[in-house]
Amino acid sequence: MNGRRWRRIAGQLGRSVTVWAVSTVTMLALAGILPDFQLQSPDGSSATDIAVTAAFGAGAFGLLSALVWPLLVRLLLLVPALVLGLLVFFLNGALLLVALRLNPAAHGAAGPETAVVVAAVMSAVASATGAALAVRDDDAYRRRLYRLADRRRRTVPPCPSGHGTVFLQLDGVGHDVLETAAGKGVMPTVARWLGDGEGPGSHRLTRWRTDWSSQTGASQLGILHGSNYDIPAFRWYEKDSREVMVCNRPSSAAELQRRAVEHTGDGGLLTLDGASRGNLFSGGADEQALVLSIAVRRRSRETRSRSGYFAYFSDPANAVRTAMSFVADVGREIGESVRARVHKVRPRVSRGGLYPFVRAFATVVERDVVVAAVIGDMLAGRTAVYADLVAYDEVAHHSGPHSRDAEKVLARLDRSLALIEKAAEHAPRPYRIVVLSDHGQSPGETFRARYGLTLADLVRAGCGLPVPRKAQRTHSGAEARNTVRAAMGRPVEEGAEQHRPARRSEPIVLASGNLGLVSFPDVGHRMSREEIDARHPALLSTLANHPGVGFLLVSSEEHPDGLVLGTRGAEIPLHRLDEEPGPLAPFGPGAADAVRRTHSFPHTADIMVNSSLDPADGEVLAFEEQIGSHGGLGGAQSEAFLLSPTALTAPVADGAELVGAEDVHRVLRRWLRESDGPQIPLDDSRPAGHGSTPFPVPDGVVQDKSA
Repeated sequence: MNGRRWRRIAGQLGRSVTVWAVSTVTMLALAGILPDFQLQSPDGSSATDIAVTAAFGAGAFGLLSALVWPLLVRLLLLVPALVLGLLVFFLNGALLLVALRLNPAAHGAAGPETAVVVAAVMSAVASATGAALAVRDDDAYRRRLYRLADRRRRTVPPCPSGHGTVFLQLDGVGHDVLETAAGKGVMPTVARWLGDGEGPGSHRLTRWRTDWSSQTGASQLGILHGSNYDIPAFRWYEKDSREVMVCNRPSSAAELQRRAVEHTGDGGLLTLDGASRGNLFSGGADEQALVLSIAVRRRSRETRSRSGYFAYFSDPANAVRTAMSFVADVGREIGESVRARVHKVRPRVSRGGLYPFVRAFATVVERDVVVAAVIGDMLAGRTAVYADLVAYDEVAHHSGPHSRDAEKVLARLDRSLALIEKAAEHAPRPYRIVVLSDHGQSPGETFRARYGLTLADLVRAGCGLPVPRKAQRTHSGAEARNTVRAAMGRPVEEGAEQHRPARRSEPIVLASGNLGLVSFPDVGHRMSREEIDARHPALLSTLANHPGVGFLLVSSEEHPDGLVLGTRGAEIPLHRLDEEPGPLAPFGPGAADAVRRTHSFPHTADIMVNSSLDPADGEVLAFEEQIGSHGGLGGAQSEAFLLSPTALTAPVADGAELVGAEDVHRVLRRWLRESDGPQIPLDDSRPAGHGSTPFPVPDGVVQDKSA
């Protein structure tokens, strides 16, 4: 026997003993409550004798229920259903009386009516305990899956020919993080796929480089809809509409999807017989659940974004399993947070308040719902499925991308991959599983933790605007104020009165990881470097010379193609960046192209601010409260991965690079064609997919997991 089989046997024995113990306690409690139920002899028994009688009775009742009950059911198959329903209670009570009589000490006794009540309560408690313990039972889940697959085959309409394709996005998992986790055995499923040579399950791992805006909104829009044009960051201010766009806001997501469809002229990657699960955007799929871009539309109950949750939790078994795992993960997060404080781990951010519950929602609830939906899609035979699993990204933001906590999340995600692979074996058509990420994460402490002020404080100081007293007392804040006064010809004194321009000229400062955006809302166009200098003479030099800032991107009247500013007066026109990278040099190949592309967007901010990068360890300084961040340039955040079956053509030719989410979209489209998948049309008309509901969670399929 191998170790895995021994562990399975030990787990089964452990569950049986636990159910037995709970049933014993239940029997003792009922003996204390019900006057006609006795576990002692008429002349009295010791506490030990009573406990032994309860344990023997509970064990005997459990064995009789497991061995005799199936035979009784077979004998009663011809009994009308109503009569059988009544007989169940009496037969169960009879089994309890038999169990008590089997006790050699003959201490237990109960009246017939009481036996019926005791047997019903004990059966309910034993069933609930067994169901709760089955959360971790791989074999129980697989047996359930086999039964569901057999039933689905009899009810699902015939599938289109060819392979189906499942795209699983592991949000925020960088190329090197995945490779390291597979090498260390943290992700054995991924390791097996990579080490399978030319076998049927073999995969190849390809690195791809994100755009400057290395975040889910830009990457997923490009992957699913073929265009992320004019997505400068995760959040940005649009002067024409006077609105702040945020990629994970439903109204913004809907608008961004509309623009992408208009820009490309087609509905998206999943237009024909596709399903979109847990994503920001639909990809043109007719079957959608937990898709943010449809959350603002008035849709039928079956197709609204949150219908996935309602469908999943309509099965009580799913609710019990997920609720238990949710509570366990909340406790896990509290424990890890306390451990980090006790050991004075650095860097560290606050993880209190509601965060443990937010994290558990991402790592448990959303994972369970999305994985169950994907399994349902495969059993329904859908042609293309794209799903996003956000667990790692959420944890890495607060625990760090290389933390022990994040590593545990990767292990649980790997189990999800194994479950989906197993489900594919029972689907009505063969499936190819493609795993990819939308970006990585770069470690590092926050800008505020390092310098004692936020980017907004620094911008305000550079503009001569009032800043919080705490920021005033920092070295960076004092230096910025002194620069302003020198530029304005005022004395550099602590007590000097601050310049207070009209409120309408106050800038809007937004953060997207280690990328900051500064916009002046009272100016209707993108301001040039010359205009900014005329209004705030010290602002650009204050930002460019700050040690926490890597470089700035601004428009320029003198250099129409744009200008990169760096420390010590560095000014590099965009067309010269290839020959003279200047402040972009630490950010590696591709940085210049990414900056030039972003400069061409209509809604690029007046000032784009990228934090500094430590090339030695790849650390950046997040302008948000995150110790694992993404959204700008620098480090592993720009290095995503694409894990594809070797049965598909290589993503790129040998020696070539895969750059940008739009290139990834083109690769995925090609693979769908190779699999005889949907040929994406230029209009948004699409036939209905298999089944009548957008989120089939067949008979309560739930993934097994180590919670």
